Amino acid sequence: MSTSGTPGTSPFAGAASPYPGGDPYADYRSTGFPFTHLPDLADRRLGAAVIAASDEFFAERENLIEPGPAHFDPAHFGHKGKVMDGWETRRRRGTSADSPHPADGDHDWALIRLGVPGTVHGVVVDTAHFRGNHPQAVGIEATSLPGTPSPGDLLGGDVRWTPLVPRTPVGGHAANGFRVECGRRFTHLRLSQYPDGGIARLRVHGEAVPDPAWLAVLGTFDLAALENGGHAEDASDRFYSPPVNSIHPGRSHKMDDGWETRRRRDKGHDWVRYRLTGQAVLRAVEIDTGCYKGNAAGWAALSVLDATTGADPADHTTGWSEVLPRTRLQPDTVHRFPLDRTPTATHVRIDIHPDGGIARLRVHGSLTDEGAGRLRLRAGRP
Repeated sequence: MSTSGTPGTSPFAGAASPYPGGDPYADYRSTGFPFTHLPDLADRRLGAAVIAASDEFFAERENLIEPGPAHFDPAHFGHKGKVMDGWETRRRRGTSADSPHPADGDHDWALIRLGVPGTVHGVVVDTAHFRGNHPQAVGIEATSLPGTPSPGDLLGGDVRWTPLVPRTPVGGHAANGFRVECGRRFTHLRLSQYPDGGIARLRVHGEAVPDPAWLAVLGTFDLAALENGGHAEDASDRFYSPPVNSIHPGRSHKMDDGWETRRRRDKGHDWVRYRLTGQAVLRAVEIDTGCYKGNAAGWAALSVLDATTGADPADHTTGWSEVLPRTRLQPDTVHRFPLDRTPTATHVRIDIHPDGGIARLRVHGSLTDEGAGRLRLRAGRP
């Protein structure tokens, strides 16, 4: 395990200065991390939840996984004190007047169920707006349990937890990022903060690895969906919103809940390349322009590729086969296309002409025996 810098450390340390007024993010400490392009497996929109915490006196645990940055209102106070957009516990105390400080191992914890089980490549412990009340250090562990275990199940003595981030000092009002090098599939995390304090957000970046048994029961499912192990590998443009939005669950509810590009002023076009759950036989496609009315993509085409043949998905000139020709799209509409043939593919690429927005892409089909076998290996279930 390591961060983007020195192994076992956060790039920031210590408390931030008191709030100076004005833009609360003006002195926020952050840097680029090599894993944040990957989806957040703890995103509430994927079904993640903070199912238990040792203490949440000042601010509720559920705030940890809210989408978007934490907000700060310097004038907002409640009957318990300052209202913070994060998870904040009360101040820990020692056992007596002679020992007023907490013991070295004292800490608070929160249990997080990932919205999508998967392999974790990096985490961000965001202490935005917690300046002198952030934890001194944090630690993160992970486990994998079938079904829907309760907090009591997770806290049982027989549960094996794997350290992802050892106990490490963190800084206040900062994005504390840690790269994780562990290829196992996990379903739950335990976030510990020493000895107490506040954390605004937790982001868990990785690759989804769904339950192979569940997908086998379904048979035909959406192979591009993030919750089923789909992944938006690359895109021509991410100006207004990221392409991963297009494979989120459910329908889009507002314009920034899909993938939208800037207005093109050349003769080119935009595209997204997706890796499917695994090698599969495709049967039908849905292209949804929901909430895009004056800015929907004008036309779309869909091509497929089977990378098990040795073809390189990043090479858009070789190995790709068009299964949906350039087709006119309507604004704010779900378009459904049965495929005339049933191609075998591991990747799909949508090309939109010339630019605009796509809310959702659904690719319906079934895994091949090879695709199902590879998924079972990734999930640790040969």
